[in-house]
Amino acid sequence: MEKKWWKEAVFYQIYPRSFQDSNGDGVGDLKGITSRLDYLQELGIDVIWLSPVYQSPNDDNGYDISDYGNIMKEFGTMADFDEMLDAAHERGIKIMMDLVVNHSSDEHAWFMESRSSKDSPYRDYYIWRSSREGKEPNNWASFFGGSAWEIDPATGEYYLHLFSRKQPDLNWENPALRNEIYEMMTWWLDKGVDGFRMDVINFISKVPLLPDGEILKGLVYGNGAPYFVNGPRIHEFLQEMNSRVLSRYDLVTVGEMPVVDVEEAMLYTGDERSELNMVFHFDHVNLGYGEYGRWSVEDWKLTELKTIFSKWQYGLEEKGWNSLYWSNHDQPRAVSNFGNDSEEYRVISAKMLAVCLHMLKGSPYIYQGEELGMTNVHFPSIEDYRDIETVNGYRDFCGSGLIAHDAMLNAIHHRSRDNARTPMQWNGEPHGGFTTGTPWIEVNPNYTAINAENVLADPNSIFYFYQQLIQLRKNNDIVVYGKYDLILEEHEEIYAYTRAWNDEKWLVICNFSDSTPLFQLPVSLASYTSAAWVIGNYPESGRNIASFQLRPYEALVFSLKQ
Repeated sequence: MEKKWWKEAVFYQIYPRSFQDSNGDGVGDLKGITSRLDYLQELGIDVIWLSPVYQSPNDDNGYDISDYGNIMKEFGTMADFDEMLDAAHERGIKIMMDLVVNHSSDEHAWFMESRSSKDSPYRDYYIWRSSREGKEPNNWASFFGGSAWEIDPATGEYYLHLFSRKQPDLNWENPALRNEIYEMMTWWLDKGVDGFRMDVINFISKVPLLPDGEILKGLVYGNGAPYFVNGPRIHEFLQEMNSRVLSRYDLVTVGEMPVVDVEEAMLYTGDERSELNMVFHFDHVNLGYGEYGRWSVEDWKLTELKTIFSKWQYGLEEKGWNSLYWSNHDQPRAVSNFGNDSEEYRVISAKMLAVCLHMLKGSPYIYQGEELGMTNVHFPSIEDYRDIETVNGYRDFCGSGLIAHDAMLNAIHHRSRDNARTPMQWNGEPHGGFTTGTPWIEVNPNYTAINAENVLADPNSIFYFYQQLIQLRKNNDIVVYGKYDLILEEHEEIYAYTRAWNDEKWLVICNFSDSTPLFQLPVSLASYTSAAWVIGNYPESGRNIASFQLRPYEALVFSLKQ
């Protein structure tokens, strides 16, 4: 296993709009991030993944980019960006930019030229098709509801948009378009950024004929995913990107890849493949999805989670590398989704989740507020939500009668992307210290209890527990490079596994329940007669390693001795 700095790093995602507002306009900004770098340095993280800060009309909160070489005015200026980049580097923190090149904004100069005429040299920068029998070119659904096609009156043709109609898909078949993207990436890397997180990057290659997709029960539009996910030229495009840009820098790359399996991930991340360093898969965050995806809330079993994590741990053991995360800007809050966010168990279960994830093999990602134990928000009305996917989902599913209002609001409380986007809770002042103005989305009402000021004043807080885990990683190669093996595979309350590196062996035990299950050391580990306590989320107490009761949501790490 080749050692690399990004394998040893801990990443922290910042969603700029919701992190810290410096000028009272209710929107987080770059100066706000700069003002909080000391906080992140104290936590101990190595890399900030910065969600998009490029110029954008903000239809999808910055993931609709109108100018890749400028900063969104709400976030500040390029001078503010440079100041933030320098200040981060001075603290030993790297910056990984969000690269969104499956689509642009419809207000990007390329698209405005592209739609101006069928003869425009920019026409083939996007995917245009004529109507089919007076209707859309195919039956694909947009991820944000409705058709994935929008007719443009100027030329009478349709353009493809897998997301919002203001996010037309770029045509990666066009080498001139690819050249422009590579030049833009090079410009940012020469400026000093340290890598890219690539948004839905496995969507960039489409099957040229764009066939119809299967229409699922009760829906109007078809599932086009088989024809644009991991498409026919995806590896060719990424290898070209690597050759032209990525290989020239010491950087980190991670591809967001919905509907990717382990075998495909090995192709994307294998050292000899010259593509990317790691991928974000969605297998675990899709647990509990039902007939209508995230808007169907169903129970899931711990054995399902263990199967998913283990599949990826074993699959990328020799080739490739795992990215480890519980939540991000598109997912519910970790402690609400995988732990227990009740007053009694929120802190202890958040620490348990931290142990479970950070002791796995791979690079861990902390989403802003995770180190505070921030929770989902239960806004009472759909009018309180800002996320385009949530608002359109309510319109489509409730409007059609597929999901009743109460059931849909329950699903939104569980799954809306706005759960992750409520402002960072810094203190107990109005709006959680996020802004002196009116926030672009309301702060979670529990900010008076759950905030950074409180956790920094509490030596037993989730924040300092994360700090300890990060230091363990920095001081012990076994955490980064050790071999993973699952034990107690069928247990529905305990997730336990070992890590092995050279002559060391660590045992990780996590109780995912509020009960007190009995842990019994399996026969395969019977030769280990003693254990040294490494870290735990309850006060250390002497245990007979062979058999003991776990406390609710308890997490323990032992160094085993023979």
